[in-house]
Amino acid sequence: MSTATVTRPGPGGPSGPAAPGSPSGRPRSAWERVRTYTPSSRYLPVITTAALFVGMFSVGGARYEGFADPQVFLSLLLDNSFLIVLAVGMTFVILTGGIDLSVGSNVALSTVIAAKTLEMGWSPYLTVVAVLVTGTVLGTAMGLLIHYFDIQPFIATLAGMFLARGLCYLISVDSIPISDETFQTWAFASVDLPGGYYVGWTSIVALATVAIAALVLARTRFGRTVYAIGGNESSALLMGLRVASTKVGVYAISGFCAAFAGLLFALYTLSGYSLNAVGMELDAIAAVVIGGTLLTGGRGFVIGSLLGVLVLGVIQTFISFDGTLSSWWTRISIGLLVLVFVVVQRFMTRRQP
Repeated sequence: MSTATVTRPGPGGPSGPAAPGSPSGRPRSAWERVRTYTPSSRYLPVITTAALFVGMFSVGGARYEGFADPQVFLSLLLDNSFLIVLAVGMTFVILTGGIDLSVGSNVALSTVIAAKTLEMGWSPYLTVVAVLVTGTVLGTAMGLLIHYFDIQPFIATLAGMFLARGLCYLISVDSIPISDETFQTWAFASVDLPGGYYVGWTSIVALATVAIAALVLARTRFGRTVYAIGGNESSALLMGLRVASTKVGVYAISGFCAAFAGLLFALYTLSGYSLNAVGMELDAIAAVVIGGTLLTGGRGFVIGSLLGVLVLGVIQTFISFDGTLSSWWTRISIGLLVLVFVVVQRFMTRRQP
């Protein structure tokens, strides 16, 4: 009597074990990988903001003739280039759990310094250096107050806001036009694209700033420390991270970005005025929040802040194309969006262990 040996088939059938990637042993196709891809939860806020921007732009294209023209998008970047740079600096601060209320006044101070020094006959390059140094020093001073004197960021930057705005009035109460040829050349410089489109030079500078900031946050020890401080500053100290220099550094970066945004704003308006950028710090904070950065710190991306600025820009473009809506609808829409995103952030943080 013979004994039959029965071989139990493996997951891949009688021929052997299944190949990794699919239950049947077949390699997964590209479509299957895309269809079953689940993004990490930390990317969901940015994806949501991107979807919101695409959806709003698509609705505008369907509703208004010419809204979907590529030049409208390129103009959106041009008209908001200074706010993009401002939001980059604000992202660094909010990632640490802080806030910077001085950036709007810093922008105004930068435009006034630029216009006044050019009026006095300074070299435009020396003017740029003077503006950037002033903004960076102001941001660094607030960072030192916040960390070493344990002053709340709200109070320290509120003082910086009043200081910068007061210096604007001290330099000049009236609007100062910029007639320097080099500045005017920079203001109107652009790059031609196929199809008769063009992108402004300031737009390229703003996008380059976003790329550099994203690289710093993702690939450097400084960037990892920024996230660590926002997650838990006490733990960051116990891990031996450079908390002091990083906290001061993010406010220095915010001051630098505010001054840089002020230069871009001066190029945009070709003037310097002490009443420029009133409330712009709130626009920057709104863009960062809509872009998915947690107000409590520790989570967020610079690309999200860029998308947040674009969402705000699309709202303003809606108002312009419609022609019948009051400009106050821009503020109402931004307020509602910020409220929704803050509530969503609240639910997200509650789910975390």
